[in-house]
Amino acid sequence: MDRTEMADFLRHCRARLAPADVGLSQGARRRTPGLRREEVAQLAGMSTDHYTRLEQARGSRPSRQMLAAVARALRLTGDERDHLFHLAGEEPPRNRPTTTHVRPGLLLVLDRLTDTPAQVVSDSGDILAQNPMAKALHGDASARPEAEHNIVWRYFTDPAARELFPAEDREHAARVAVADLRAAAARHPDDARLAGLVRRLRARSEEFSTLWDTHEVAVRRAATKRFCHPVVGLLELDCEVLLSPEHDQRLVVHTARPGSESHERLELLRVVGLQNLTHG
Repeated sequence: MDRTEMADFLRHCRARLAPADVGLSQGARRRTPGLRREEVAQLAGMSTDHYTRLEQARGSRPSRQMLAAVARALRLTGDERDHLFHLAGEEPPRNRPTTTHVRPGLLLVLDRLTDTPAQVVSDSGDILAQNPMAKALHGDASARPEAEHNIVWRYFTDPAARELFPAEDREHAARVAVADLRAAAARHPDDARLAGLVRRLRARSEEFSTLWDTHEVAVRRAATKRFCHPVVGLLELDCEVLLSPEHDQRLVVHTARPGSESHERLELLRVVGLQNLTHG
């Protein structure tokens, strides 16, 4: 691990970013260009002290998960991400059909969606990036173990994940999730990670295994969804799914019809989400 070179690289990458580049307000006058260390730490889901140590070349060796989070926070390109991994003494993630490195273009759009829940999800169901509103609605994926970043895995293995949906909607949600994963598996027949996810789900969930055997196939597209949020109550939201050119990553955006009760509750959720970020 080359701590000195990595620290220098991180400082330069942070300096070239403006708050607006990552969806943050400019705030008070800044003495130096770029983001503050605490802002990068917040975007990466890590402590400010831990990130500061990396920039000061005195931190412990970061995990692969942390390196990926820092790469996303600093909006690194694929080449820059690989360079960061090399400096940390790690082999960069191998390119595979369902990459976990979010494209800068998708992150640029995500950063500008400040008043509605939005997240970038791989076509196999891995949550790759969330804006604050998505964290307020779905929960912060970065705070959960890596295996639980996958929305299909959580839905079929964690009863708490289903509580976000009305009871009468859960069966349909399960069918849609499995049918969409079926389509992804067909698009990526050589993806060992995706195949492993399916094997683990079949072994863990009888419901998933039964639905998988029905061989329903349907790519997830625009729909209307209902969410039972524990703070603001029932939300009926329109879900739009924007695909990357390779169709392996999706920007999922939830909006409420203007003037509706759900629109008012979504605004309340925005306030609650910002308060949680401020006090977190």
